[in-house]
Amino acid sequence: MKTRTTRALQSSGAAAVALAALAACGAGGGTEAPAGQSASFEGRGPITYAAGKDPSGVVQPTIDRWNKLHPKEKVTFIQLPTDPDAQRQQMIQNAQTKSDAYTVLSLDAVWTSEFAAHRWIDRLPADGFPLQKMLKPIVETGKYRGGLYALPWTSDGGMLYYRTDLLKKAGIDKPPATWVQMKSDCAKVKKLPEAKGMSCYAGQFQKYEGLTVNFAEAVNSAGGVVTDAKGKPHVDSPQAKKGLDFLVGSLKDGTIPKDAVTYQEEDGRRAFQAGKLIFERNWPYMYPLASKKDGSSKIVGKFSAAPLPGLSGPGASSLGGHNVALSASAKNKATAIDFMKFFTSAENQRLTLASAPAAPTYEALYKDPKLVEQYPYLPILKQSILHAVPRPRVFEYGDVTAAIQRETYAAMTGSKSTDQALKDLQKDLQRQPAAD
Repeated sequence: MKTRTTRALQSSGAAAVALAALAACGAGGGTEAPAGQSASFEGRGPITYAAGKDPSGVVQPTIDRWNKLHPKEKVTFIQLPTDPDAQRQQMIQNAQTKSDAYTVLSLDAVWTSEFAAHRWIDRLPADGFPLQKMLKPIVETGKYRGGLYALPWTSDGGMLYYRTDLLKKAGIDKPPATWVQMKSDCAKVKKLPEAKGMSCYAGQFQKYEGLTVNFAEAVNSAGGVVTDAKGKPHVDSPQAKKGLDFLVGSLKDGTIPKDAVTYQEEDGRRAFQAGKLIFERNWPYMYPLASKKDGSSKIVGKFSAAPLPGLSGPGASSLGGHNVALSASAKNKATAIDFMKFFTSAENQRLTLASAPAAPTYEALYKDPKLVEQYPYLPILKQSILHAVPRPRVFEYGDVTAAIQRETYAAMTGSKSTDQALKDLQKDLQRQPAAD
C-alpha cells in the first residue's frame, strides 16, 4: 500500500494496480493459468532482476554476493522508475511483447492476481521454498487461485508511533488501544507546557494510495471490510461508516491537523520527528530514521511504536510488501529459481534488515534477541502483519483505489457527508469485477 520502506525502500504499499479481467479486456494475456499447472524450469546462464530504483542500497550488494558465487550465471539489476505505476507498466509491456529482457520481477504485493491471471508470471513450485517458515499472511500475498506465483521478499505493516516522554509525564503508562483512548490521551498531553502547539494525530491523507490505505485501516479497525475475500464491496455497512466518521470527525475536532490532508508518509514522519505530533501512523521505515542522532530528529529516545488503535481495541493495518516473481517469457529459468531462493533467504533478509528497515518475511527473525535489541519495533511489527488485512482483491484495482481516494477525500474535506461518500463509493465498487 508502498505504500514505503519500500516507501523508504520506495513504496510498499503505495502502488496502484489495474487488475484487468481477462474476459473483459483480453489484453496481452490469453486465458487464465489452471490452478494445478506449473511451468518447467530449465536453462542456466545470465539473468536480470527488474525492480524500482533502490535508494536503500541493499539490492546491488545482494546481487554482487550471488554473482561472486555464480560467475557463469550472473544477475544484472535493471532499475525501473521509482513510481510504482511506471514500474508496473514497464513490466506489463515487457510481458505483452513476450520479451525476455526481464527475468525476475519485483512485484507489489497487490499485483499477484493480475500478473498470474494474465500468465505474465509462472506458477512456482511451492514445495521448493521454505514457506512454512514465513508469516502466513505474507505468503498469501504471493498466491492466486491456490497456486504460488510470487515469493515474499519484504512485507510491511502500519504502526502507531507515540511520544513516550509526553505520555509518561501526563501520567499515561501505555499507548492507546482505541480511538477514544487516543483522543483522551491527547487531551491530557496537550495540557503539558512541553506540548504547546502540538497536534494529536496524523496519517497519510493526501489523495493518493496512502489515503486508500488509511481509509481501509479505519474501516477494518472498526470491524468492517472494504471488500470481502471475493472482491464484493461492503462500504455501505455501519462499520465502514464508523471508520470514515473517525477520520472525518477527527479532522473536524482538531485531533487531525487540517494540513494533514496534504500528508504523505514523509510529511507525517518529518512532522513527528520535529515534535509537532503526539501520535502518527506510519510504516516501520520511520523507526530508524526518527532514531538518528545526526540532528535530523528532535525525538531520539522519546518515542516508541504500538499497534494501530481501533474502535473497541487494537486496529488492523493494511498489508504491504514486495514479492519476487518469474517472468513467463524469461530464459534461464533454472538459474532464476535458484536466485529467487537466494535473494529471499533468511540470511539475506537479516543482512537487508541491518541496512534498511524492510519488514522480514521469516518468523524467526522477529524473535531473534539480537535483532529485537537493535530493532525494538520488531515484535509490534510482527503483530501488525499478523493482523493486517490485504487491500481490495479486485481486478480493476486502479479504478477501485481512485474511487476510494475520491470519496474519502470528499468526505474529509467536507464536500460530501460520510453517508453520501460511502453510498457513492459502494456504487462505484459494485461496477468492478472481483479477482476470483
